[in-house]
Order: sequence, then structure tokens, then C-alpha cells
Amino acid sequence: MSVTDITARIQQIQSQLAMLAPPRATTSTAFASALTGALDETAATPYSGDIPASGDAVVTEARKYLGLPYVWGGTDPRKGLDCSGLVQLVYKNLGYDLPRVSSDQARAGTPVASLAEAQPGDLLAWDNSSRNNGADHIAIYVGDGKMIEAPRTGLNVRIVDVPSTPDMIRRIVPADSELGVASRVSARTPYADLFTAASEKYGVPAALLSAVAKQESGYDPKAVSPAGAQGLMQLMPGTARGLGVTDSFDPAQAVDGAARMLRDLTNRFGRTDLALAAYNAGPGAVLKYDGIPPYPETRNYVRNVLSMMKAAS
Repeated sequence: MSVTDITARIQQIQSQLAMLAPPRATTSTAFASALTGALDETAATPYSGDIPASGDAVVTEARKYLGLPYVWGGTDPRKGLDCSGLVQLVYKNLGYDLPRVSSDQARAGTPVASLAEAQPGDLLAWDNSSRNNGADHIAIYVGDGKMIEAPRTGLNVRIVDVPSTPDMIRRIVPADSELGVASRVSARTPYADLFTAASEKYGVPAALLSAVAKQESGYDPKAVSPAGAQGLMQLMPGTARGLGVTDSFDPAQAVDGAARMLRDLTNRFGRTDLALAAYNAGPGAVLKYDGIPPYPETRNYVRNVLSMMKAAS
């Protein structure tokens, strides 16, 4: 392994540990707890599945808050919401943990080049004031040139025409149907039953899990990397602990943990290639470069896994 590879692996370890510091609320139980008390008719029903939501699901969820009053700093649907409070709550109900303020939300997910390429559920943001650093208003794209927003004091959450070209457009949910497909792989594939079970449980393609295992360890459940990654899915000990994996050399635990990690990374970055880059180099590297980092190891890793995934599908 070259010095570059070792350095990239160290960055992966550090970024994975950082990712695990704030636990994500990705189960229906956690969502229910987070929204206890918000039981009036305007409150949302927490998302109960593990498969990432579609853009249309985002719009459907956002429509539940139409008519609520704008309240500056508002995050409680029983009282009112501001623009970023609406966005955060809608996505939280669907299993996505977005930042609280609009300037940070406008850096989440992946960029969309233009409104013509936007899809329902994308975030539209504007930088209207020189007093703030970054976006100061954000809304959810509905489609057909319309958006849902919590506008300003004195007005309610509403659907309006997109008023001007957004300064930023960000995609949070997957842009296609990558997840939920290829739920099975050939029975001849090593550990096919584990990949299939994890796919059906978490919505991550079995072909993706199989390709990651092949790339990471060559399907060797006893593999240990020079950096200390262990088992079939090459989980670092700290990462494994954060995922609840007590034995990375147990293929069943390793696949389950890796599937949850890939699901969360795909939720966070919105695309499979970015999730794979984060799995290899760490989320921090993907955020730093706003895409696949320019590490030869990581770029080859993503290319190889996607190629094997396509072949298996």
C-alpha cells in the first residue's frame, strides 16, 4: 500500500468516527420519540420505513403544513414554522437529518445545475442579504415552477410560483431508483442470503452490498487491512461499535452494519457514487470537495464497485 493510500485510509477512519459522533434518528421509534406531543391534525406521521423517500414523498409531507403561520425561529408545527424549520421538519419526518439553518441546508445533499433540472423535493435557496453568510431563504420545489415555503411574518406556509432564479438548488433524496432495486443477487454469489436479507431490510441494493464486499475483502470474512479494517465489509473497529456491530468478523453482523451505513450515507449525499466515496474516504472528504474526492484510491474504488454492481444487476 502506497503512502497516498495509507493517508487516504487514515482520513477515512477519522471521518467515519466523526460521522458516528451525532447519532442519526433513522428508525421509526426514534422519529416517534422526537415528535412526541405533535399530535394535532397538522403534525406529520413519522416515516416508518427504511427505504429512502422519493421527491414526491417530500412534497406530500410538506403539503401537510400548508396554512401554518410563519414564526421566526419556529420549529414546532403546533405554533408555527420559519422557512428552514419547515424544511428541517419535513425531511426529518422522512428520515433525513438536515441542519437547522437555511445557509447550512443550502449546502446539504448535492448541487443541481438549474431550475430546469430540478425535481420535486429539491431545495431552492436564495442569498438575499449581505448581512448573512450564505442562503437566508429556502423552500421546497413542487415541480412545474412552483414551491412550498414559509415566507415571512404575517403570511402562512403556502405554494407559490418560484419568484426568481434560485442562488442554490440542492438535491437531498436520490435522483433515481437506485435503491430498492436488485434486492437479490445470484445464489452463486458468496453470502448471497445475507446481502438479500440486508437489501430487503434497509433498501440498499444487494448487488451494491455484494460489490462492496468483493472490493473490500474479496469476500474474505477474516480479512484485516494494514489500517485495521476488519472482516467481510472492512469496518474499522470504531465504526463497527457505532453501528452496533460487536464482531466485524461475523459476516451477518458485518453486512447488516455496512448496509445501514450505506443507507445513511446515501440518505445524506443523495447518490450512490457519493455514498461509496464516503464509505471509502469518509464523509468529511466528500463534503470538503463537494463530490468524489480527488484521491486515486477513492476514484478507483467508486468506479470498480459501480461496475461490479451493474454487472451483478
